[in-house]
Amino acid sequence: MSWLAPNTFVTFCKGMTSPAVSGIFTEAGRPALATGESSGWAWVTHDAYTAPYGESAWELARNITGYRYVDRVDVPDRVETVFLASTPACGCPHGQNYMVPHCAEHPFQFAYSRGGFEQTYFNVGRRRESRRAGGRADLLVRELLDARIVGRDTPEYDADPGFNADGAHTVRIIADHFGLPAPPLDLRPVDSSAVPPARPRTAGPATGIDHLPA
Repeated sequence: MSWLAPNTFVTFCKGMTSPAVSGIFTEAGRPALATGESSGWAWVTHDAYTAPYGESAWELARNITGYRYVDRVDVPDRVETVFLASTPACGCPHGQNYMVPHCAEHPFQFAYSRGGFEQTYFNVGRRRESRRAGGRADLLVRELLDARIVGRDTPEYDADPGFNADGAHTVRIIADHFGLPAPPLDLRPVDSSAVPPARPRTAGPATGIDHLPA
């Protein structure tokens, strides 16, 4: 992945300080590789790991936003997290089924959580964004449609088979939507010639056609 070191997990948290977030991971037996705080987000990184007998990395990122850690924050219901993983997308037989937990080695590459629940989560690159789940699964669908990453109007995939192969375009959309800091993300300047023009916005709700399996 060009946007994060290979086999790395990064958890961004808004509503907690960096020491509080890193302390939670340390208590779970996962001391952070690096920590930081910027743009209202605290963040911790880890080398990718599996947790066959405990909370996985993305589960811990989700649970931080629930009531287990209310003593660490002033306003519990305002804690939110963004989890990103540069591990490969799950290639297991059920890896295309977003309602089935992935194997321990391949968590979902993106998850946004609030209130103790995943609001939206999916894998990135190669049209995987079309398979989303969570309480607000379509939170980013407008941006994804405008960038022609999902939906019917996606000529970039035909013109360039490698378009968004590592999910870099998608991660930039995620970072811009949530205002995530860099570092730890390595989001290089966009080559305007490689970015499709945004489609015109139309009145009415976005269609749900991109939910259909590719």
